[in-house]
Amino acid sequence: MALRSPPKPSLVPPRPTRIAAAGTPTQALTSPIIVAALIMVGLYVGRDVLIPIAIAILLSFVLGPLVNLLRRWHFGRFLSVAASVLLALGTAAALATLIGVQLADIAKDVPRYRSTIERKIEGLNDTPAGRLAGYVASIGRTMHESHEEPKPEPKPESRANPAPPEKAILVELKERVPGPVTLAGTLLSPILHPLATIGIVFVVLLFLLMQREDLRDRMIRLAGSSDLHRTTVAMDDAAKRLSRYFLVQLGLNASFGLVVGVGLYVLGVPNPVLWGIFSALMRFVPYVGAFVSALFPLALAAAIDPGWSMVIGTLILFLILEPLVGHFIEPMLYGQSTGMSPFAVLVSALFWTWLWGPVGLLLSTPLTVCLVVLGRHVDKLEFLDVLFGDRPALTPVENFYQRILADDPEEAQEHADLILKTCSLTAYYDEVVVKGLELAARDAARGVLTTEQKNDIRASVGGLVEEMADRDDLRSETEAKADPDAPRPDPVPEAWRPAGTVLCVAGRSFVDESACAILAQLLAKRGIGARVVPFADVARARIGAFDPGPARLVCIVSMAISGEPTHLRRLAERLRRKLPGACFVLGLWQADDAGLDEATRRRAVDADIHVSSLRAAVEAVVAAAHGTRGPAAEAPKPETEFARVQPMPV
Repeated sequence: MALRSPPKPSLVPPRPTRIAAAGTPTQALTSPIIVAALIMVGLYVGRDVLIPIAIAILLSFVLGPLVNLLRRWHFGRFLSVAASVLLALGTAAALATLIGVQLADIAKDVPRYRSTIERKIEGLNDTPAGRLAGYVASIGRTMHESHEEPKPEPKPESRANPAPPEKAILVELKERVPGPVTLAGTLLSPILHPLATIGIVFVVLLFLLMQREDLRDRMIRLAGSSDLHRTTVAMDDAAKRLSRYFLVQLGLNASFGLVVGVGLYVLGVPNPVLWGIFSALMRFVPYVGAFVSALFPLALAAAIDPGWSMVIGTLILFLILEPLVGHFIEPMLYGQSTGMSPFAVLVSALFWTWLWGPVGLLLSTPLTVCLVVLGRHVDKLEFLDVLFGDRPALTPVENFYQRILADDPEEAQEHADLILKTCSLTAYYDEVVVKGLELAARDAARGVLTTEQKNDIRASVGGLVEEMADRDDLRSETEAKADPDAPRPDPVPEAWRPAGTVLCVAGRSFVDESACAILAQLLAKRGIGARVVPFADVARARIGAFDPGPARLVCIVSMAISGEPTHLRRLAERLRRKLPGACFVLGLWQADDAGLDEATRRRAVDADIHVSSLRAAVEAVVAAAHGTRGPAAEAPKPETEFARVQPMPV
């Protein structure tokens, strides 16, 4: 599934402007809020109809593969759909019957369980903890009795003329014998609503499976019929993914319930079939399902066993099985997750429970997964993926820029540590840091960055570069651990090792000096002595007093946005007059004219070598150190290496 690359807007809001009354933000927000409120009201008011429809839609994803299989066996559409629906209905009826029989069996043994619990409580009262609890309770009763006011004594009645006692009248009340219709209504009323819901579910399910292609075409028309191929592929892929997810979830939860039932049977807990089915169903409930599924078997084990061995065994069973399934088996079967962020799982559980009660809690995760998948495939619903999906809302570049803009170097360091596990330091600098500095340069060109923010950005990048001083540049952390004895590149000649052999000259942008510090660090990791030269030291007024030292190569670094080539050409001319025999490398990394050919860029700024990435600049300097003076071939962009980086959490 292709990932859409979001645009790179500035993370800093533009300067406030006067907005006309017709386009105020309040009016812009009013319409979406009203629409959302109407949707929630409709979901709540129509829950009696919408809940069966939602269940039917989810069941259609589960039964869809079975219908397709039967159709491939030439059963025909109607027979395939009817057989699948009857199979689902029979399974539900069998489970309901089995649960009813098991519950009746438990109800029959309730008096025996009550006596066992009473004996355990009496036994606990003889322990030190029980005696302590009794002592605390007696203190509480004493304090309560001391605060009670004494009741006034009743006044003695005069015995002069005692009233004759009233004669009691016996009254007998008889209920009217209910008629057959009333009796039938009383008996059937508790099950009429569930039966009606089940009937609606299977009727809607039958029509969904029979009219699946027609419904898909209507969804394609709503999603966008201008690109039928892309929309059709997206809808089919979404349906396959949802079917696969629900089938895997159903199979995994059923297997979990089977193992629980077998384990409880071995431990001797009564009615293990009931608790296996209950555990399988409760695993559909996020967060609290695992706890609730263990609570009832534990209580029953405590009620049936005079000792505590059965309770401890049941507790160990759930403590081993639930983490094993939740943290090891599920990630292998589902991937990293259901596609939802943990916060979205919690919010969806609260939202659907508030709207639809316990049924909403059961349906919360599947319903939200459907919304996330639609958001990933349908452009108009992309906001659903942004709100509920587990993919980061910002790209790694935007994440980096947001952190340095917020003056949060610790978070920027953690972000770098995650990325550097799968790519080299040069790739991280090229594809994250330099492009993040480009965003900063563009915001500065628009005039939306304050002086304090610029200083914070420079300080944050400087601290990050210092933290990267001990990092291996040539390989990622994973590659370095896998092959620590990999051959290293040839060392550079001794003449290029003294400090200042390569001058990294910054342009006049406020981020150019940070980019120079990054380049100097990468050169130092290859044994080349580099020196960072701020723009103020080579300005027209101070170029005469500038001491180049033992410089053999000059690399001019600029994050040019607009109008920079003229400025860079003058800077290069001043440096050539100062260092006539040096090799000049121009690192115009993120210029607006970076897409121009080599000849056009050479005419814009006179330099021996033109590069447009950190990797190319480092390789050009290393080649010059080894005696290759001519223009270095542009190295491939590091996107291939950086593409291995997984999306980073925000």
